[in-house]
Amino acid sequence: MKRINFGALLFNLVMALFIGGAAQAIGLNFYAASGTVFTLGMVMPKELKQSLGMAIQVEVWQSDIVASLFKKNPFINYAFNADQYVVGGKIVHIPTAGAAPTVVKNRSSLPATIAKRTDVDILYQIDEFTTDPILIPDADTVELSYDKRQSVTGEHFDALVAAAGDWMLYNWFTGLNAAADAQVTGTILRTTGGNVAAHMPSSTGLRLKFLKEDLKRARTTMNKANIPNENRYAIFSSDLLDQLMDDADLIKRDGAQGGELNLGEGVIMRLYGFNIMERATTLTFTNAATPLIVAPGTAGAAAHNDAVLCWQSNAVEKALGDVKFFDDMGNPAYYGDIYSALLRVGGRARRAAGVVAIVQAHGA
Repeated sequence: MKRINFGALLFNLVMALFIGGAAQAIGLNFYAASGTVFTLGMVMPKELKQSLGMAIQVEVWQSDIVASLFKKNPFINYAFNADQYVVGGKIVHIPTAGAAPTVVKNRSSLPATIAKRTDVDILYQIDEFTTDPILIPDADTVELSYDKRQSVTGEHFDALVAAAGDWMLYNWFTGLNAAADAQVTGTILRTTGGNVAAHMPSSTGLRLKFLKEDLKRARTTMNKANIPNENRYAIFSSDLLDQLMDDADLIKRDGAQGGELNLGEGVIMRLYGFNIMERATTLTFTNAATPLIVAPGTAGAAAHNDAVLCWQSNAVEKALGDVKFFDDMGNPAYYGDIYSALLRVGGRARRAAGVVAIVQAHGA
């Protein structure tokens, strides 16, 4: 067993702190400067590295995951925020008042009927998304900086927030705790344009093109349901947005003459009162008489259809729970550092009439 020279260890520690402080004063990287001391014939122990703050900053990564969730899925910002109702990072519990009491004008019969109010709280579990652990081998050769680790793990965690966004759209249309291929709760309209080739994964045949008039019908549907005119949004897949933009008359779209678009938050244009947003993919539906929504991650099928989701911000809900970043520094079995992440986020439809999907119709 190799004996540890504690005198040398203490000397190196003191020198590391001294040189690190001097390096910081002249703008050098503290960890790089102090690390040179520990290359003089000895390896910095894992516990000492962590005590000096050289381990990955978990709080920074957790904040980065949350920031990435909303940056890469900006549509999530345009919903009722139920974060305050999240209990234990896992469950949404919203106290809900029961029916209002009956009011009688000029009551002539006494005694009045005694009624008991029944409160039915909203309670649901939010989804948990976790990444497979990722290994950064031979960590001693990797620059121990946040930027370096981000370059290695960034794509890994992008997949995490992308999946969370896919399921958020799904939950907004299916309502509360819906199962895969569940009957939808929102309103469905179908596209009405001319024939175009199907573009969904594994889909075949023809579909009817998305026209601006299809979005106009969504506006009428919401108006008839007394959905507020303000804060309406429509999210398009890139393919369906291309179909919409084929219309030369869109240069005359409403809102073009006034009002600022929130480009930083993903709003690219306004049309028929909707703030239009774009995403690589949105929702997938079957082609039944009443189409069924397909759960994210389901394998493509010949009859699958793309869709545009329209909503009013108070008709849907999002809730953010636990966000955790896990690290195992210097794992002796894998000769490197191992990282993974957990994200709990969910949502639901709060008012079905305020959620409309415009689903591709099959062509002939």
